[in-house]
Amino acid sequence: MTKPVIGILGASGAVGRAAVRELRALGRTGLRLGGRTEAALRAVAEEDSAGRDETVRADAHAPGGLRAFTEGCDIVLNCVGPTYRLRATVASAALAAGAHCVDVAGDDPAAEDLLAAGDPARDGRTVVLSAGALPGLSSLLPRWLAGQDLDGASALTAHCGGLETCSPTVAHDLMLSLTSGGAEGAAYGEPLAAVRGGRRVPRALRTAEDTGHRAFPGRVALQPYLSGESERLATDLGLDRLDWYNVHPGPAVRALLNLLPGRLAAGDDPAELADRLILAADLDLAGRRPYYVMDFELSGTAAGRPATAGLTLRAASSYRLTATVGALVVDAVLRDGVPPGVHFACDVLDPDTVVRHLRTRGAADLRLTGAAAGADQVEEGVL
Repeated sequence: MTKPVIGILGASGAVGRAAVRELRALGRTGLRLGGRTEAALRAVAEEDSAGRDETVRADAHAPGGLRAFTEGCDIVLNCVGPTYRLRATVASAALAAGAHCVDVAGDDPAAEDLLAAGDPARDGRTVVLSAGALPGLSSLLPRWLAGQDLDGASALTAHCGGLETCSPTVAHDLMLSLTSGGAEGAAYGEPLAAVRGGRRVPRALRTAEDTGHRAFPGRVALQPYLSGESERLATDLGLDRLDWYNVHPGPAVRALLNLLPGRLAAGDDPAELADRLILAADLDLAGRRPYYVMDFELSGTAAGRPATAGLTLRAASSYRLTATVGALVVDAVLRDGVPPGVHFACDVLDPDTVVRHLRTRGAADLRLTGAAAGADQVEEGVL
């Protein structure tokens, strides 16, 4: 049987290179590595001593090169951006070549573009979006937590953030997210908003600029932020309340983030602001070890009584977490584990599979508390 051709676009980037390693660990070899710099692609290919990968120069912003890359692929994993500028560009090229597509981002704008052009399910093709850390793992982990010895869930509090380098893609997407990235042309999320009574309530929470949190070392800033993904999570879990906080341990990044809306409104060049964000992240990281944390506390009932289940994930890099989710979705699609159509990763990827892979591959440390701790000990014993 011929092995499927898996194309990784952006294979030499922070996410793409890690995704290549994750796919190889899943037994997926003979990969097609795409990117704009041939020398960097060759360096990634040489990590496979058997020399089974091929390299193809490809630019997501150049239609001709994108067509040449996607042609002959069975599935394409997109790891390039800026997400909210490309939208469904890569997924559309993959579909035109008869391939499935997994995008580590994409989010609502890509889904809207794809469905407006006609549901890929008609041709038996699958597109999975938001297959990264946030969005993606940010919904998968609470769903897994809800299944750990809780009868039902009513409230979730999340704290996510860390201290690490800021890639150009992340920097430019953050600029774009202030005015796009959400459904129907809205911004990606709403600061200070939260879920109350099962619905979005503006200005329900306040920012804390200098505080502490048990899952994060040192002083941090907490920014309440409600995204479309979080709202869908609240609906899926039947939550009455959801409080989501983006955590900023670095003072230079936080100071710049506070200035961004005003600077963009004043007409500052977004590209220059993105460069300043990359520099601010480097300044915050100087002399410190990078880390990324996702902390969730889910309240509900267990055995008919009030109970709380907690999960804290610690990793060295959010980029590797994104790569892990993207690779697992590719593997699931190739195993016919995802139906045709347009999906978000959190809706189609098995949370148990994700948690097991994170643990066995050493991509993250997961600690459980409350009701989840007892259930997890039972599961670990069975495994």
